[in-house]
Amino acid sequence: MSTFKVTFAGGAQMATGSNFLLEFGGKKVLIDCGLVQGERNALSINHADFTFTPSEVDMLIVTHAHLDHVGKIPKLVRDGFRGVIVSTEPTREMAELVMLDSMGILAKEGEHEGFPPLYEDKDVFEAVHLWSKIVTYDTSFDFETTDGTATVTLRDAGHILGSSIVEIAYKGKTIAFTGDLGNTPSPLMKDTEPLHGVDYLIIESVYGDRNHKDKDVRLELLKEAIVSTTQKGGTVLIPAFSIERTQEILLAFNELFEKQHIPEVPVYLDSPLGINITKVYTKYDTWFNETIEKAIKAGDDIFSFKNLIKTVSPEESKDIVNDHRPKVIIAGSGMSVGGRIVHHEAHYLSDPRNTIVVAGYQASNSLGRKIVDGEKEVIIYGQVVPVRARVVNIRGFSAHKDSDHLVEFVGTTKESLKKVIVVLGEPKSTYFLGQRIHEEYGVPVAVPEKNDILELP
Repeated sequence: MSTFKVTFAGGAQMATGSNFLLEFGGKKVLIDCGLVQGERNALSINHADFTFTPSEVDMLIVTHAHLDHVGKIPKLVRDGFRGVIVSTEPTREMAELVMLDSMGILAKEGEHEGFPPLYEDKDVFEAVHLWSKIVTYDTSFDFETTDGTATVTLRDAGHILGSSIVEIAYKGKTIAFTGDLGNTPSPLMKDTEPLHGVDYLIIESVYGDRNHKDKDVRLELLKEAIVSTTQKGGTVLIPAFSIERTQEILLAFNELFEKQHIPEVPVYLDSPLGINITKVYTKYDTWFNETIEKAIKAGDDIFSFKNLIKTVSPEESKDIVNDHRPKVIIAGSGMSVGGRIVHHEAHYLSDPRNTIVVAGYQASNSLGRKIVDGEKEVIIYGQVVPVRARVVNIRGFSAHKDSDHLVEFVGTTKESLKKVIVVLGEPKSTYFLGQRIHEEYGVPVAVPEKNDILELP
């Protein structure tokens, strides 16, 4: 008789679409409910019926507020879910912003391909209403099953503000879902909490097969891209996720300007969601690492500088093209799969004076991935756009642990581990990490496919 049954409804051999159904003691607990992003058939996957019955799910626990972890929650509600939603407070607050922001974008994408709206604003508001269980790190809560008590604990994942590792203890066994794990060291967040006494570990693997450049190299690459581009009179484009990546980039610019390492060029933050998320980050300033907390206490406005121009309205965004000065444009989405950055790419990619700085993971088949992979032409809004701009890929900005640090993290609970399940990564990355973990610790490793079911004793 198994203690836990896990259905990999999403996020198996795929970096996005986190969706894991855990069954035990007559209860059904869903971990994350996210959108698939950057795949050719993403729309059809996201619009497909859930492989489980939403009305039968008792609880949804959300690891963090990225779209690929929360983007299908309104659809879950629309399809009948009425259980309780659990997360940290920053996750709940940012998730609401993310879900409302993506609603219009998803509707436009769907209309173009003949799909109805994935959800409506009423579904978002119902989800927020159900989001009634707010948990702080290392504070457990119990809930009753048909044959005993289960205990849920959230640990600091160090990935983005409010991100969590989910631990569930039941009948003497503990299962942990990492969600996404933060880079080590993070420029903003505290380091990932170590785990102890975990029997079954379900771990992400976005960068499971490679390592990052260190902070100094990362800043040097950014500095060089800005200096060399602006000297030519060009524009630097930075596609950026609204959560964490935008704030890390603003922090980097703050440092580069303060040290006078880059010229005093205008920096456009052309992302309404990024602007609103930054306000949330400012609100939770005690959640950051010690270095950032000290800087804030010393009076440093870490996400702002005199050259920063925030553009909110569509008219302000469109007007950026009329600024012919050397400049920087930061805009979403981070993988260039929608948002304002795509408009800027359509305009600026063809000019060899310009540079596009890629500062995060690019899913297979996304526009960002095509640019990073060196394609000479891309299709934007049905038009062929030549890629003549310089492409600079700075992997050190990633908010994910790299391969060495993922293996190191597994080691924090190696004494108790009975099985490691590797998810949330492309197949190459997932299998590579799984092999490394098995070789390092001798623990059994599984790499499930979508909709696989694992029985854990």
